[in-house]
Amino acid sequence: MCLPLEGKVALITGAARGIGKGIALVLAEQGADIVLNDKKMNLDGEVTADQIRETGRRVLLCEADVSQEDQVKAMFAKVGKEFGRLDILVNNAGTSQNKTIFEIDLEDWRYVIDTNLTSCFLCAKEAMTIMKKQRYGRVINISSVVAERGSLFGHMHYTSTKSGMLGMTKTLARTGAPLGINVNAVAPGIIETELMLKTHGIEGTEKLSASVPLGLGKPRAVGLAVAFLCGEGGDYITGTILDVNGGMNMR
Repeated sequence: MCLPLEGKVALITGAARGIGKGIALVLAEQGADIVLNDKKMNLDGEVTADQIRETGRRVLLCEADVSQEDQVKAMFAKVGKEFGRLDILVNNAGTSQNKTIFEIDLEDWRYVIDTNLTSCFLCAKEAMTIMKKQRYGRVINISSVVAERGSLFGHMHYTSTKSGMLGMTKTLARTGAPLGINVNAVAPGIIETELMLKTHGIEGTEKLSASVPLGLGKPRAVGLAVAFLCGEGGDYITGTILDVNGGMNMR
């Protein structure tokens, strides 16, 4: 039986660990070959790559800072040389800082904006250039529940980037529709990742989780949502925001 994403090539940014890893593993299980990107691969990237190979899929490791245009261009050139196509881009790379507006300086602001939002622009531009030639593609931007409800404990620069991703998603969806490219966003809630624990600590993460009807989420839940949008079920869906937040934000 043919797997839902068999024959597809998917690039996931910030995928050595956390939500990105969860997405990469689900897409591989469903048949996609994977381009695994992270700023620093280290052992985490190698472990994730091995897990992808266990599914029988091909994996290409691309260490690149996706906030830097030259590195993004080099990465996409490498993908073109290896696979000759790209069907799925998941803009997942991101960072945050546990600071309020009174503590954030301009350097902090620029770092988070570039890592979370500029990277989406740079990668989407390169990916959609390939996809429009194919007349097919899927772009998924990983936003956040805070994009719509705001952050409870600071993180103003992070929240601003995640809100910006939603506007970018809708605009790119209109741009991509005539070209056969669907663009959507997934907005996770409280997901158990290394970044979450680093940002909020164990006590802070438990406090946040207690306010969620379904409790703390897992990276795989986000991966399954992305896979749905990338598969046949997403054929007539574009410009939408898919909430994966355990009931944290109900619309």
